[in-house]
Amino acid sequence: MWKYISKFIYIFPSNPVILIPWFLTFISVSFLEVFGIGLIGPFIQLANNPDIVSNNAYLLFLYNQLGFTEVNNFIVVLGVSIIILFSVKSIIAWYSQSKIFKFSYIQKEKLIARLMHGYIEAPYTLYLTKNSAQVIQNVINQTRIFSDSVLSTLLTTSSNSINIIIISIFLCVVSPVAVGALLLIAIPLFLLFNSFKGKMHIWGKELHDSSQEIIRSINHGLGGFKETRILGCGEYFEAEAIQQARRFANASIGFYSFKLSPRFMVETILVVFLVGFVSIFLLLNQDIQKLTSTLSILSFASIRLIPAFTNFTNGLGVLRNSSYALNQLYSDLKELETIDLDRQDQHNSQEDKKISFTQEIVLDQVTYRYPSASDNSLTGLSLNIPKDKSIALIGKSGAGKTTLVDVILGLLTPQAGDITVDGVSIYNNLRSWQNMIGYIPQSIFLIDDTIERNIAFGIPDHLINPEKLNKAIQTAQLAEVVANLPHGVKTRVGERGVMLSGGQRQRVGIARALYHEREILVLDEATSALDNETEHLVTEAIKSLSGTKTMIIIAHRLSTVEHCDCIYMLEKGQIVKSGNYQEVVLGNE
Repeated sequence: MWKYISKFIYIFPSNPVILIPWFLTFISVSFLEVFGIGLIGPFIQLANNPDIVSNNAYLLFLYNQLGFTEVNNFIVVLGVSIIILFSVKSIIAWYSQSKIFKFSYIQKEKLIARLMHGYIEAPYTLYLTKNSAQVIQNVINQTRIFSDSVLSTLLTTSSNSINIIIISIFLCVVSPVAVGALLLIAIPLFLLFNSFKGKMHIWGKELHDSSQEIIRSINHGLGGFKETRILGCGEYFEAEAIQQARRFANASIGFYSFKLSPRFMVETILVVFLVGFVSIFLLLNQDIQKLTSTLSILSFASIRLIPAFTNFTNGLGVLRNSSYALNQLYSDLKELETIDLDRQDQHNSQEDKKISFTQEIVLDQVTYRYPSASDNSLTGLSLNIPKDKSIALIGKSGAGKTTLVDVILGLLTPQAGDITVDGVSIYNNLRSWQNMIGYIPQSIFLIDDTIERNIAFGIPDHLINPEKLNKAIQTAQLAEVVANLPHGVKTRVGERGVMLSGGQRQRVGIARALYHEREILVLDEATSALDNETEHLVTEAIKSLSGTKTMIIIAHRLSTVEHCDCIYMLEKGQIVKSGNYQEVVLGNE
């Protein structure tokens, strides 16, 4: 349990000290509960025997001070006082419980922010191995489980446990009979929970895994809707989703069936105890009046103990069931924290000054190997890129072109070598370096929003500059396309830009890089998926930038790099040939 609590405290996005007032509130409510229950027995005795007032010094003093002349009136006022006390207690209890939910969802918001920050700032290598469904699962479902099933349940379970302890102590003081009742309740519940604790962890794992697989099935089936529909393989993804939904349902049925059992068990045991005890007392010809006060207290206390015991046991079950989700969050946050600390150490060691680019970029003996690979993807690679010049990287698949670009982008950090800009290493201020680069991949990522928001990607509406936007559209040769759209730049492009053609999407990508005023454009096979006519339009847009932007182009079609100032041919992570188009592609020395 302590390990569970330590993981909870680590994941908890606020200072754990703020939990202390909650526990003080729970204790206060429990004492009010006990005080109110403690008054029930004496009040019933007083109603049965009003003469107690004259025989009790405290009651007689209160009776005289309040100026009563009728005992019955005094007893009624005491009854009203008890009602008010219980009402105040109930209002406080309701208020604290409602605040628990509000508090839990505020913490969920903070946890989502913490996870999103960690994932966004995480290195590119993390996403080479991590499934996107797992990331989505953590941000959406696991934070919900932490809020609803861990934090909220932990607080309510603590409230119930404090309630049970204080009421139990009171009952044991009032009557030894209560000790037997409490033991009869506690022992079976303990045995029930202990026998199912392993099963609850398994159910929690099943709920987590099946939920993640449902997300993955949806991503696969609907993410490639065209291919799914044309190939007619929709039934496969449908069956996959149904199978995981059934797995989720089975785990849910098992867990929620278990949650129902404590309530019925507690109710049955208490009824058997109370009725059985009274029956035995009568069979022994004992005076039932002697039990009136005790049984009234015990009966009323049982009204509070039944839900308290039930909720406490259910809470333990929920906490156990959510332990797998807690472990997943803990593991991811630990990994992200380690990465963030490394990043901060790197940032602190960097000179926080803007990198300026006036002369050339130099790659000096760059070597890179992927974490899980046995061979280098790049080995001792060196090249120069003068400002406002265009270079092309060509070579067969697997030659290391994309890896080289990812290293240049700062997404991958080489194990050896350096990249300098005007003699200054980009690793002195990687953020400043990346602020110079516009990246245009083979498949442009477009959000389901307007042309305007896709070009001014990541910029709030009120900060979008219309002049910069229009200039970017003109330079990317996108003006005619925008003019023909029904709502101009306010036209929505659909998910992944489905409303645009491939060439139009690529030109939106170019316009995006231009809007953000990037000095260096990296085009990663930006025209390879286009037809000849569309490729020509995009190439013309790229050519129009020659001499004004530094361009690094990965090319599949060699005709698209004819205008480049220098071409580098890669093979097995090394440059085997360099020169102009005639020298490298046509072979003219």
